[in-house]
Amino acid sequence: MNSAETPAPTSDDAPASRDWSAGEERALGLWIALARCYATFAKAVAVKVQEYDLTMPQFSVLEALYHLGPLTLGDLADNLLVTGGNVTYVMDRLEEQGLVYRERSPEDRRVIQAKLTDAGRARIAEVFPGHAEYVVAVARHLDGNEQEALQSLLKTLGTGIRENDLG
Repeated sequence: MNSAETPAPTSDDAPASRDWSAGEERALGLWIALARCYATFAKAVAVKVQEYDLTMPQFSVLEALYHLGPLTLGDLADNLLVTGGNVTYVMDRLEEQGLVYRERSPEDRRVIQAKLTDAGRARIAEVFPGHAEYVVAVARHLDGNEQEALQSLLKTLGTGIRENDLG
């Protein structure tokens, strides 16, 4: 066969049959829609956060400390759904910028708390209102009732998975 010719299709080229149940189809469709929506929403927010000269993890650390107060590095990792190593890396970068610092707990010297510096507090206080406005604008495709209903459904799904499927 000439290299310019396209090979004849084989049975391996055909898509696999979709011989799953209606329940499986529904669950698979939910997963795909949820994953695509999250990826699109997260990308839109990440582009906005770049305007603040921060990465999403850096912004998330500043925002958590701003709204929750000082947190242990473990609590910060849990709140941000990242590993302790990721928190350490992000904290290193934020410390280099003078936005956060780490302090050992006076009660238990093994525990390290993350805290905002004055510059970090000023930075997040400056950018957060615009960030919140942007998230509202991105979510505008659902009305307020739809946003609340979706939030409730997602919490129910997440709680159910956490309690029953992550054994």
